[in-house]
Amino acid sequence: MSVTFESIRFGPVEVADEDVIEFPAGLIGLGGSHYALIDRNPGTGFRWLHAVDDPALALPVVRPEQFFSTFSLQIAADDLALTGLADAATALIYVTVRTAPNPLEITANLRAPLLIHDGRGYQVINTDEGASLQAPLFTMPAQPSVERSRSVDAA
Repeated sequence: MSVTFESIRFGPVEVADEDVIEFPAGLIGLGGSHYALIDRNPGTGFRWLHAVDDPALALPVVRPEQFFSTFSLQIAADDLALTGLADAATALIYVTVRTAPNPLEITANLRAPLLIHDGRGYQVINTDEGASLQAPLFTMPAQPSVERSRSVDAA
């Protein structure tokens, strides 16, 4: 079986029943409890977490390890108990992305990641002190320093 829902961004979207993710506690500041991960640009690492019952609600998400090699997840025992997981490492982890016209202003929320496992999703608080609310997703490569040579004028 499949579920078809309407999306303002993508038109009609069809996903398999097993690809619908229930967020029993919802998402911080957002409505709805059923979402689907949509991969509109395969190979980029970006996906859309789209509400099944709200055609306008779609959040860009990424797997944090693709962009942040030092990403670490530390969650309180109460949050882990809420998820029903013995170990958060058994879940797929995504972080929401805040987009901007300038790629250097695109950020990821490492403080409130999403844990997805067996058709259920949970947004938890990452207590790791390095988990930023607005971690830059892209940076400019360091420019090599070039020594300027001095020219000597012959007089």
